[in-house]
Amino acid sequence: MQQLDIPKKKPSFMRTIAAAPHIVWAVMFIVLPLIVVVWYAFTDAEGHVSFENIAGLSDYADTFLLSLELSVIATFVCLLIGYPLAYMMARAPKHRQKFLVMLLMLPMWTNLLIRTYSIMAILDDGGFLNTLLGTDLHIIGTKGAVIFGMVYDFLPYMVLPIYTCISKIDRHMWEAAEDLGCTPFQVIRKVILPLSTSGVVSGVTMVLVPSISTFYISQKLGGGTFELIGDTIERQFVSGALNTGAAISFIMMLLILLSLAIMNRFTDADEGGVIV
Repeated sequence: MQQLDIPKKKPSFMRTIAAAPHIVWAVMFIVLPLIVVVWYAFTDAEGHVSFENIAGLSDYADTFLLSLELSVIATFVCLLIGYPLAYMMARAPKHRQKFLVMLLMLPMWTNLLIRTYSIMAILDDGGFLNTLLGTDLHIIGTKGAVIFGMVYDFLPYMVLPIYTCISKIDRHMWEAAEDLGCTPFQVIRKVILPLSTSGVVSGVTMVLVPSISTFYISQKLGGGTFELIGDTIERQFVSGALNTGAAISFIMMLLILLSLAIMNRFTDADEGGVIV
């Protein structure tokens, strides 16, 4: 059978004009800033090409490791909480799912700074938690407080991709597994979990990336007792060490691109993953 070649429709002039503002916006606020970061990362204070900034990043190895440690713990906690929550949301009746999603997203309608200050008011020495329990716990300034803040702020990013994947699984597959003698736990382990892997990968990436690069949460909840990589980048730029700050930002940018590549490898547009 002879295959017919259907000519592709060229974009009209009006579509090109309509897309122009978006292209200009992307170039000005995405492409150009990335070029500036790369330029400062591979030049010295006089503007000469240099790799000393990259070579000097070994001085910040401990900060990188601490940031990675806290972000991995926060991501793991989000996964432990988020997967059962997403599963229960997906199993809820259709008319309740939208309400549950709204409740999940409701805190996200409030600015991150306000949410972080609210957590400080709860965890502070004289805050709501100590008053309620009648204790004198010192939580602010500890790693646990920072992890708690990360989990609170980024938990929806874990729940939503997993919920999207589970809700798209054909319910007849669940029923078939139960008819074949699977217990509820076996249905989750042998049917639901394998089919929702893409959502898990997407959620892990969407929590890990902002957690490892955050600086405001660690500043307020960490109490200045330790410094994460986001704090280091901010300090370098504020102090005028643009080249060092850009070099650290460049490494973080590579980490983000690597995370997105891994996420794209395990997800697709039909499974709720974020495709870049």
